[in-house]
Amino acid sequence: MSIISNYTASAIKNASASLAAGHLVAFPTETVYGLGADATNKDAVARIYDVKGRPTDHPLIVHISSIQNLEKWAKDIPKYAIKLAESFWPGPMTLILPRTLLAKDFVTGRQDSVGIRVPSHIAALALLKDFESLGGLGIAAPSANRFGAVSPTTAAAVKIELGNFLNNKDKIIDGGPSLVGIESTIIDCTQNIPKILRPGAITKNLIEKVCSIPIIQNFTPDNRLKASGLLQFHYAPLASIFLDGNPEKNDGFIALSNISTPKGAIRLAMPKDNDQYAQQLYSAFRLADQKQLQKVFVVPPIGEDVAIAIRDRLFKASKSLR
Repeated sequence: MSIISNYTASAIKNASASLAAGHLVAFPTETVYGLGADATNKDAVARIYDVKGRPTDHPLIVHISSIQNLEKWAKDIPKYAIKLAESFWPGPMTLILPRTLLAKDFVTGRQDSVGIRVPSHIAALALLKDFESLGGLGIAAPSANRFGAVSPTTAAAVKIELGNFLNNKDKIIDGGPSLVGIESTIIDCTQNIPKILRPGAITKNLIEKVCSIPIIQNFTPDNRLKASGLLQFHYAPLASIFLDGNPEKNDGFIALSNISTPKGAIRLAMPKDNDQYAQQLYSAFRLADQKQLQKVFVVPPIGEDVAIAIRDRLFKASKSLR
């Protein structure tokens, strides 16, 4: 495993060649870092599941470089899904659509649908385009962490999380800290009305403005359709997360900067607004584990923007059974 710290054209070519050869490449996106493999290579995708410890019936998101490649992977695409793609791609949004024959069971978790995304990070797009120049059709990439754990937002976090599971032919591209900091909004587009399965930076209000129709927002696990991040417990550090109560001495504390730190608590993050809250949340969780804290108390943000997604992640982290 090697870290590419300067993603020059030659470095990106080297990484895409590794993908084409069946190896894994962890790469930055605007949301979190992903662990990528050739989405058409069964053995390479199987390594993603092995490295992450991820159940094989849990589908992966396929990353493509542009909307022009969407119909290779998806069919029967509703008009509202096209509007969403034109409005928010490249960006932090995943669309669940009926799959074509290109999307095999080993990517979709044996479902009839596939998740597709066009990331906006410059390194991710460069990797995707160069991989396509070699004949690649898409990169399957969940977050680059062990299953159920905190998603990484830096290359260093990927190395700490997965370094012992990657081999010397795998690579990590260092693209700096992820700007959004939490995973993409997932929208089920297999029905007449879009449904948000996982909240993210692309909010219900933004989606409704584009679609001009009311949408469903229901984060309750759905037995009909599986997608990333829908488990009741997820995104969890080793420390126990508490969304109420008062921290005691040496407990961790996360809240907006206008909320003072309780006496004796260890401040892990003090974002100035909800966007910063999303950017800093996972790094704060990782800092708690580095400090070997047992408990972290969090004051969730309020609002109808990205705060909805933050509260979703906090709730699932606090329900962890680990």
